[in-house]
Amino acid sequence: MAHDREVLRMIWEGQIGICFQADNEEIVGIRPEPFYLMVSRLSYLPLVTDKVRKYFTRYIAAEHQDGAAWFDFNGTPLRLHYPIGVLYDLLHPEEDGTPWCITIHFSKFPEETLVKLNTKELLESHYLACLKEADVLKHRGLVISAMQKKDHNQLWLGLINDKFDQFWAVNRRLMEPYSDQESFKNIPVRFYHDDDFTYIQKLISPLNETGQKKNLADLMAELSTPVRKAVGFRTHGIGLPEETQLQWMSEHMSYPDNFLHLSVEYENT
Repeated sequence: MAHDREVLRMIWEGQIGICFQADNEEIVGIRPEPFYLMVSRLSYLPLVTDKVRKYFTRYIAAEHQDGAAWFDFNGTPLRLHYPIGVLYDLLHPEEDGTPWCITIHFSKFPEETLVKLNTKELLESHYLACLKEADVLKHRGLVISAMQKKDHNQLWLGLINDKFDQFWAVNRRLMEPYSDQESFKNIPVRFYHDDDFTYIQKLISPLNETGQKKNLADLMAELSTPVRKAVGFRTHGIGLPEETQLQWMSEHMSYPDNFLHLSVEYENT
């Protein structure tokens, strides 16, 4: 299927204004002004940590300056291995046009809550593992396994350096149905509800029993139970029409890890 390049570009260019604040207990002397950044929705907090650390280092007690950095929003530690856009949509579901204020810490890393991804190499390993899992669901792993290491590197470098063309030159191969197929085997998708950061994964076929492409209305029916009904989905800060086809969404609205990350709205029945 030919990709709608404008949609891909709009998703790629989505950004969030973030106001980073220091932990009061780690500050020595004068409290610093917040540090503001426009950050890609598709990026990860460890990829912006160096910039934020550099700004705050001179205000932080010496014994904390080299500590493993982590972030919280209103006391909730932020998962370092989740895309920033996913974190924002879970904790800040109503877009109000103001910067997202989060706090950076350099001590007391909450190891019982967070995966410690304090190097880009660890984050890259996690990212590639997600890519491989997504390709197993879509193509039984046949596409990613046929790629060379330079292709994997090109995907990662395209993401961290914000190079759309460099990234999509390789990623388009992961976003096409395999061989003579018209759709993926399954749709890589993670479903989120509320703000507790847990997600569920289910085997979701892009086709119904008669071979027709499924849409979000079909997905709502699959996720609904006798006690609660799925009534809506959001991703990239966007509410999605129920007639949107799952195959099209997977090709155009997946995060760079090749998963759809969908916030699900439920109503009790």
